Amino acid sequence: MPKLPVMNTDHDFKAVLVEMKDGVLEIILNRPERLNTFNEDMRLDFIHLMHRIESDPEIRVVLFSGAGDRAFGAGADVGFFENDWTSNRFRVEYRWIHDFFDCLERVEVPVIAAVHGTCACGGLELAMACDFIISAEDTRFGFTEGNINLIPGSGGCSRLARQIGPMWAKELVLAGEFIDAERAFAVGLTTRVVPRDKLMAEARGLAEKLKAKAPQALGASKQLINTCLNIDSTSARILERMAQSTLILTEDHHEGVRAFREKRSPNYTGQ
Repeated sequence: MPKLPVMNTDHDFKAVLVEMKDGVLEIILNRPERLNTFNEDMRLDFIHLMHRIESDPEIRVVLFSGAGDRAFGAGADVGFFENDWTSNRFRVEYRWIHDFFDCLERVEVPVIAAVHGTCACGGLELAMACDFIISAEDTRFGFTEGNINLIPGSGGCSRLARQIGPMWAKELVLAGEFIDAERAFAVGLTTRVVPRDKLMAEARGLAEKLKAKAPQALGASKQLINTCLNIDSTSARILERMAQSTLILTEDHHEGVRAFREKRSPNYTGQ
């Protein structure tokens, strides 16, 4: 079977740092002097990354983090909102960030966000588009868009309500309350809270664990869990059976059974 072409990896990244480490694509938001806010350079970097993440079969896990001590990310530079927009032009221009976040949610590899400091606005929306949020103890989560008569419009309403429920979503979005890592853990916004100096070790440890698993099963599970939030339970069961009936025919399934019988670690190839 011919392989899909992989996007050229020679893009000159300006606002993020990117490194491929044995199947783990590490992406560091790299504007620490601006709390890692999104700008035009980061927009172009994300567009390139979106195509690479979806086309590169060597990527088994994606891991996001933020440079500097102050923030994972604080969203878009406020200057972006000061342009002389028309409504339709704004929707077109803003779609790029929606497309990138949707890519992270739909791509059939696990995506991890390792967050610290300020995780707010678009930075929090980026984290929520990931499959795992690992938080340092010093993290503060929130949305400030209401202060300038806007809403968190890239998943900050829709993904947040689905993830932590409408009441807590209203605390963050309507009341503009920031919550700390302990509260974020309690309401289900994050599943792991660690000391700041352990953050990347924890995230990379999870990435290594996920990388060792069968990629097709991970991808199918991710798709099913996300899809089942939006469909009825009968349809969800049908999709589960369809996925299982496909996975049982794969070489990775047979390898997993052999490894179990032989009491060794499996060697999954994605086939």
